[in-house]
Amino acid sequence: MGVWMQAAQAGEFELTPEEFMRYFLSVFIVRQFTVVWMIFDFEREVVEGRLSPKLLQPIDPVWHHVAGHLSERFVRLPLSVMLLGLFFLLYPPAFWLPGLGDILLFIFITAMAFALRFLIQYTFALFAFWTERASSLEQFWYLFYLFLSGMMAPLEVFPPTVRAVAEWTPFPYLAHFPAALLVGLPVNFVKGILVMVGWGLLFFTINRWLWRKGLKQYSGMGA
Repeated sequence: MGVWMQAAQAGEFELTPEEFMRYFLSVFIVRQFTVVWMIFDFEREVVEGRLSPKLLQPIDPVWHHVAGHLSERFVRLPLSVMLLGLFFLLYPPAFWLPGLGDILLFIFITAMAFALRFLIQYTFALFAFWTERASSLEQFWYLFYLFLSGMMAPLEVFPPTVRAVAEWTPFPYLAHFPAALLVGLPVNFVKGILVMVGWGLLFFTINRWLWRKGLKQYSGMGA
């Protein structure tokens, strides 16, 4: 954030230093509610055979992970509020009050971003039926997520060609899109929703196919 603020003070970008501060604060908030780690838990369950008892239950085992992630959001909330207060104490010019409509859209899109990121990681986790290092896929994916999601820099500073390509991938909609809505940066809302839904349907289809194939593989290993 400090690097981009210094660049903005030099007049190199359209965004002001205050907008950069608000943007990175918004990204921080988004990350608090979209962090996902289920691939590591699912990988251990498959490798250690702890998935077998869950398969006997009348619900899909993924709902155990969903419940764990949702409950963890409430645990993070008090700490996130404290860090917000500290941020505004250190950077008073960054303080702003988003409109009610922007806040509601932010909550809705952040929930969609969490669902999409969870679905993507769950899909990668299903490769644990064939390999003991399914988490390596997440680590490789994270490299693209780190640079194209808007975590390192808002898409507004990207070269136009790079931004145009990135906007058709799922990455910007996992951080930049909800953060931009909260800050008030211009976004194509309809396109963002359609891209998120499209990637969600694609990964859901792949997920269900891998789940059916993976269960046969898991049973074949003697589970």
